[in-house]
Amino acid sequence: MKHLVLSIIGMAGLLCGHLLLPEQVCAQDSRTAASDMHTLPSTPPETQASPGKSLRDVALDSALTNHKLIYFGKGEEPPQDSVTNLIRHFYENQFRHISDPLAPYFLFLSKDSKLAMGMGGCVRMRGYLDWGGSIPSSGFAPYLIPMQKDPTRERYLGTTPAGTCLFFRVIGTNKKLGNYQIYIEANFNGYEARDFRLKKAYATINDWTIGYANSTFSDPQALPPVIDASGPNAKMSATSVLVRWMHDLPKGFTIAASLETPDQSIETVENVTAKASQYIPDVAVFAQWKFNTSDHIRLAAIYRSFSYRDLLSSRNRYAGGWGLQFSSIWSPVAPLTLYGTFNGGAGYASLGGDWLMGDYDLVADRDRPGRLYSPYTIGGFACVQYNFTPQVFVSGTFGGTRYLPRYAMQPDEYKEGLYMAANVYWYLTPRISCGAEIDLGRRKNADGNARWARRLNLMAQFSF
Repeated sequence: MKHLVLSIIGMAGLLCGHLLLPEQVCAQDSRTAASDMHTLPSTPPETQASPGKSLRDVALDSALTNHKLIYFGKGEEPPQDSVTNLIRHFYENQFRHISDPLAPYFLFLSKDSKLAMGMGGCVRMRGYLDWGGSIPSSGFAPYLIPMQKDPTRERYLGTTPAGTCLFFRVIGTNKKLGNYQIYIEANFNGYEARDFRLKKAYATINDWTIGYANSTFSDPQALPPVIDASGPNAKMSATSVLVRWMHDLPKGFTIAASLETPDQSIETVENVTAKASQYIPDVAVFAQWKFNTSDHIRLAAIYRSFSYRDLLSSRNRYAGGWGLQFSSIWSPVAPLTLYGTFNGGAGYASLGGDWLMGDYDLVADRDRPGRLYSPYTIGGFACVQYNFTPQVFVSGTFGGTRYLPRYAMQPDEYKEGLYMAANVYWYLTPRISCGAEIDLGRRKNADGNARWARRLNLMAQFSF
């Protein structure tokens, strides 16, 4: 216990150091505002939500006035309502998650309110401590829980900048094109979470999106606010190059369909089966009903086609895969927010969650040598979030996954995983936040053998 306490104190010290720089930057900015910049009028922080609006929405509204504006073009400066509506477009995104960075602090706006652009990002630092056995990853994934006790890895203290990102966005209106948007984002991930990699790059014109973006099968808005880098082990988080059509209908309904670049994660048997190149795009659709300010219910589906080589008959063969997902976010009363997602299907495993760690899109068919088939998998999670104020909330998440193949599994094969998280978030300002979280996970194999893992997370984030 003594070692555990000392490790927690050391981790807290490291993260507090990362918080000092953003505070200094904010203080200096408030003293040296340039004369050609304009600060949006500040309003007292709201502590109560209006009808149809949760405290979660109130917290986001406070960020709308936290900007420095630089106007360009001819004419008079636009009225305040036009400016606020234009900035609000930065947050009107069907695929936005609470951990995504805010709109840039410095924004360039045209005086006719037809164009806004800015470059921003966030600095996110996480520290984590495992005890009673450690997971060999900065993300808490039950799939990776070691099934054999290793006395050399009883405790582990780690830090990661994963999630630190930079982005550039342009939002505008054109007489011929209508509404358009260009977005590019890169973050630190990959090897030791320090490689700078492209995360998103797309263009949207009215109902059409082309580029590297979240899959239509995903629903980031319905993901719970966890500090852990991996999140629930049943979340669908695929990003791919796609062409998407998304249209808003009356009374809060939205429909979408997309063609997405295929990817595969298939099991092969030496001298029996082999991978083959994919050339049929994934087809994803969703239908959504939005109610209140930011609550919704969504039903999504995806169909996939896989090709592989049957080496015994020297033929290319094909197998289909599909997935269904129901997701929702709902605030029945202002302080309370409920999140829920359930997904299931066959051959959709490589789109996210624990399934990314293995080859579960196609596996060997034991009754037909040289053939592969899509095994069933299911998963889901639920989360409860309670806001004491718009700036302070706690949440608890519980979820799991289960592998359901057609045949009996090998004794040491992954069968199911459980994921639990409880945390507290505090927004010191609209752009500076910190939090603490306890994660608990379990992996169970086909032979019934199971092991638990525990993790303490601390997080500090500055959005600019």
